[in-house]
Amino acid sequence: MFLAAATAATMAAGAPPPVEARIGAPEPAVAGAGGAAPVWGECPPGRPDIPRDPRQRCATLRVPLDYRAPRGRSIEIAISRIGTAQPGSRRGILLSNPGGPGESGLDLPSRLAVVLPREVLDRYDLIGFDPRGVGHSTPVTCGLDPVRQLTLLLPYPAPDGGIERNIAFARDTAAACAEHSGDLLPFITTANTARDMDRIRAALGEPKLSYFGLSYGTYLGAVYISMFPGRADRILLDSAVDPGLVWRDMWRTWNEAVAVRLPDFLAFVAGRDAVYHLGATPDEVRRTFDRLIAALDRQPLPVPDGPVLDGNALREITRSGLYFDGYFPLVAEVWQELAATVSGSAAGTAGTAILTRLDRLGSLGRGGGTGTAEVPADNSTAALYAVLCDDVAWPRSVAPYARQVAADRRAWPVTAGMPSNLWPCVAWPTRPVEPPVTVTGHGPRNVLILQNTRDPSTSLVSARGLRAALGRRAVMITVDQGGHGVTGLGSCADEALSSFLATGALPERDRFCPAPSPADAVAHSAPSPYIPSAGPL
Repeated sequence: MFLAAATAATMAAGAPPPVEARIGAPEPAVAGAGGAAPVWGECPPGRPDIPRDPRQRCATLRVPLDYRAPRGRSIEIAISRIGTAQPGSRRGILLSNPGGPGESGLDLPSRLAVVLPREVLDRYDLIGFDPRGVGHSTPVTCGLDPVRQLTLLLPYPAPDGGIERNIAFARDTAAACAEHSGDLLPFITTANTARDMDRIRAALGEPKLSYFGLSYGTYLGAVYISMFPGRADRILLDSAVDPGLVWRDMWRTWNEAVAVRLPDFLAFVAGRDAVYHLGATPDEVRRTFDRLIAALDRQPLPVPDGPVLDGNALREITRSGLYFDGYFPLVAEVWQELAATVSGSAAGTAGTAILTRLDRLGSLGRGGGTGTAEVPADNSTAALYAVLCDDVAWPRSVAPYARQVAADRRAWPVTAGMPSNLWPCVAWPTRPVEPPVTVTGHGPRNVLILQNTRDPSTSLVSARGLRAALGRRAVMITVDQGGHGVTGLGSCADEALSSFLATGALPERDRFCPAPSPADAVAHSAPSPYIPSAGPL
């Protein structure tokens, strides 16, 4: 199958031909930098699992769909605000992004209000927003079923390593995205979102903005400060994307990142063999995992009203669960239920029990919820694809993907070649409207990067790439711990973050921090730390 895929014609031959962006009838020109201030009011409905601070208010701005035609069609950007309780101490605004691409940031101020220390909250109005194409900001859709297509949204190969179904999914999905959101797609880019951020800054009457970006939000922040270096105040980037790897090579870093992080989970399970019965040593637990994967690859388990649980579903549940130590018990319970099912000791109730576990793990996937009249169910995934495919052109030939999937399945069996596989970008109906923004070190020394050593998503290698790109502008604090997200977990990075955002003081040089003690971690994370989304950045 690899040889067949490698010698197949290019994706372009089977994809809809590239089309020009279709722009609808022009709307009234959007306001310039000196336009009317936002009108704050009630926020639209949010996710039930994110408690909303009663102080949070929302508004909308109109921005150009295509900044090359600023008087053409405009779209809405939903923004949110929690004002400082100490106006006399106020420095400005702290804009934030939770990652993704494709994640809603409208309720991020409510989450940060719980995590950030008082000395930071006193200094800033917390500002969130749904990036263009996301949530309540003129959302895109591809008409996908995020539940039924769980293991295709991220391109897991077939159990035998074949990528034919991924090729078909990429073609079909690219065509569906063009059909449902063709007018919007070419302009859902990181560069345009950065321009929107500057419109938010101007609409709020601020000469500069401070920024808190997590995961993909680190790349967005790096693009912003490269495009608008004089308008960036204090920039905090947690769990960093290497701007030199956007995007195909960035996904390939997942191979090693997951392999480096998995031993933390294996040790957790082995240390609780009396609870989970999956193995008394990490090696035994890993062998259990391999047996479960093989069994589910041979005979997938259907779950009523849920996804089919095959080996790839277990791979993805496990990969997602590595983002935060707090997910470990739930992932171990899923393994436990699957082990009982495969052995035949829980055949009668396994489907229901596993579905219950998956409901509790629902935040790990890219489903984007059940959908509403305002926000389609697949919006998060559709916006993800739009950014990935519109930021930079992908190779259209199948051959490189087939070769790399085959090689990486051998070298990194846990991820099974998924990070190297093709995405709908290989058949995307349009080409990028501009080249990627070059991230540079030109500008003031005002960036603090936080990074874990064993991050399964944005690896330490990735963070070092951003650190090198920003040069003298940045300082990086590396914490010797696993997981995706540093803020609020009790390490020395929290103190540095607080000092930087409150006073502007950056460490003189890069620092390395030990993992916090269990007591410190519990004490600091008890209020519910903000953990970036598990899909994918």
